[in-house]
Amino acid sequence: MGRAQERASADRPAESLDGSGTALELLVHGVGGTTPEAMLDDPRTVRVTGDETAAVFRRCEDVDAESRPQDYQDKPVQEAYVWCNLTSGNSARALWLLLLPFMVVNLAHWMRPTTRGHSRTVRFYGLLVRLVGLTLTVLLVAAACEVALDLAAWQCAGTHACADRHSWLGFLSPEVSQDGWWSRPGRRLAVAAAVPTALTTLLWYLSRRTWSAYESQRPLSHEPEPDEDTGRTSLGRPGFWYGRRLVARLRAAHTAAGLLTVAAAVASSAARFDHRPGGPAVLDTLSLLLYAALAATAVVVLWVVCRRGRSENRLDQELDEHLVRRLPLAALALLLSAVVYAGWERPGWESSGRLAGGGTTFGGLALVQGLLVIALAVVARTLHRTHPDPRAAMRGLAGPAVAMLACALGGVMSGGVSQRVSDWLDGTGTSIAGPPVVLTWQSSVIPVLLLALLGLCALLGRGAWRLRRTELGEVRLDHPGEPEDTARTRAIATTRALATLTDRAPLLVAVTSATTLILGAGALVGAKFTEEAPAPAADHAHALVHGAAQTAQALGSWLIGFGFILFVTWGRRAYKDASARRTIGILWDVGTFWPRAAHPFAPPCYAERAVPDLSWRMATWTRATGGRLVISGHSQGSVLAAAAAWQLKPSVRKRVALLTYGSPLERLYGRWFPAHFGPAALSSLHHEVDCWRNLYRATDPIGGPIRLPGDCGPEVDRGPLKDPLAYGRTARHPLPAPILGHSDYQADPAFAEERERLLARLRPEVPAPRPDGD
Repeated sequence: MGRAQERASADRPAESLDGSGTALELLVHGVGGTTPEAMLDDPRTVRVTGDETAAVFRRCEDVDAESRPQDYQDKPVQEAYVWCNLTSGNSARALWLLLLPFMVVNLAHWMRPTTRGHSRTVRFYGLLVRLVGLTLTVLLVAAACEVALDLAAWQCAGTHACADRHSWLGFLSPEVSQDGWWSRPGRRLAVAAAVPTALTTLLWYLSRRTWSAYESQRPLSHEPEPDEDTGRTSLGRPGFWYGRRLVARLRAAHTAAGLLTVAAAVASSAARFDHRPGGPAVLDTLSLLLYAALAATAVVVLWVVCRRGRSENRLDQELDEHLVRRLPLAALALLLSAVVYAGWERPGWESSGRLAGGGTTFGGLALVQGLLVIALAVVARTLHRTHPDPRAAMRGLAGPAVAMLACALGGVMSGGVSQRVSDWLDGTGTSIAGPPVVLTWQSSVIPVLLLALLGLCALLGRGAWRLRRTELGEVRLDHPGEPEDTARTRAIATTRALATLTDRAPLLVAVTSATTLILGAGALVGAKFTEEAPAPAADHAHALVHGAAQTAQALGSWLIGFGFILFVTWGRRAYKDASARRTIGILWDVGTFWPRAAHPFAPPCYAERAVPDLSWRMATWTRATGGRLVISGHSQGSVLAAAAAWQLKPSVRKRVALLTYGSPLERLYGRWFPAHFGPAALSSLHHEVDCWRNLYRATDPIGGPIRLPGDCGPEVDRGPLKDPLAYGRTARHPLPAPILGHSDYQADPAFAEERERLLARLRPEVPAPRPDGD
């Protein structure tokens, strides 16, 4: 019966329904996901529209509600929008976490401070973030080249002791495979180039596949109305959720950059051998031509990245097909040319030491990233001063700080993989030279960074402990006349104190970013000093310093490897365990909420599917029935609800009421993304919808008040709600009431009261059904 009802409902267009006077409550769940049965509190539900990925569900008894409006005069028709499959899935989806640096740098693009005017400075801010993203792609591919080309093919396969321990490298080793065709240094590099090339191809494939599923989904479009003002937030612009053109351009540029990095790594040592005095003139000329072609293509890649940013004021349906296709193909042709060039027969060429250019590449990337982050901080500070927002995280410097974290994550991941592979290949620790010195020095700063973070966490914990002592008295005041339960009071006070740690996140990010920048600069200086004077003096003081440095480097190397394994394990568990997903899901869902504006290889933006779904549903309902719609969003669902409301026409938006609970709209999004969810944007949303009510608890670590200025605040916020609902055992709660925190807001009587209040506000003056052409 359910399948038949589903097909019947899907075949009936929304525009043909005649449910005038019927109210709709559209429920949107939050982080962690749920089922339509749980959302609608009914074991029998039917999908009325959507697919296996995201869909709208109803109770079976409500499928034909539009044909029976008299049965819904005193209650709304409830629909549940389930979008959890957009962000979760099987455990293999944990591999997306390997793209975390790309996601983090994409977040930095959206953390731009609030500003009025200064469009050129805003565009320059976006350009700097895109350049940081490009360096991360080069860094990841360079790390793959370091592992495959330098450590495996050049150093290990070229050393008899190392090649003997790894039989799979035997056909590449000149010691094991005497006069083997593949044992020449250039041909070994050509074979090893398949690994970073495959990585780049995989990133291109994943980006293109998700681009077709997400960025190519056309959102609800409309012509701007005379009274429409999109200046307070760009989330209401027609092209905000349609980044098809930009992502395609960036994908072509980043793919080409990755292939060019591989080509340069393959050709560098061969070119150095050919440039020696008395080298073959033909090969020397070919190397110059190849490097000129590589440089020219790299300039084109930079031009593509710098030339165009996001186009949000209109629905840009163009696609630069020639550029998207030809740029990666040109880079691939140069890579094949580099492989042929390196594989040429060169008598007397042997591999020794490290592959040429590795230290310069990683050191140069770290230097460029540091300079870009500093420039980004200057631009962000300039923008913040034009329109200061006291609630903005880190006084407008959140974007540069997060971009620094993205660079640090990229460095830790690339350095960690290189160190672990080097340790695995070199069992004795003496047969190969290992990764470049700069990567070793970057590993050595990890213990120092962890010590700084542990100290900061200790200070934050001390502050939470002091706040807990204050909350003990507040809990007793909230429940006067009830018998004292010390354990109960402590549990409530502890939960309240821990919930406030979310508001300390800016301090944690600021300290981490500043410490990383300083230690990174120190690592570059230390690496440079070590290369110039590798042998320390033999006196006791120098030996002590040298030993401490080696200990820090070894400890940092193992910490990186352990952290990388732990990171992947947690990610896999988050996709299999619902409780683990609720714990870390908010960070992931915040990151993938935003469109890919700075990096095309970042995980896909689920909101580019979810927001058009919601806006289409709200628009078709209001057009068919004349209005009366309450969109009810919990946690991240409240952010989707607000974004969808901004996409509606102002005339339609005025017929929508908004109910949010456990909402991070101001506490997280308003502080970290002030240009899009700042006070002006949230105030405009309050005035543009029919009514907005927000519920929150003091024990909720994610949700909080909207904090609108002036008289608007009490109109929106109700709270904080009581949590737990009962302190001790009562006639209504004979068993101990749980501390709910961020979950189960519907269990509070205030939820039903506020929903009824919104429906009652919508009941008077129900507008007549509007024509289809409206």
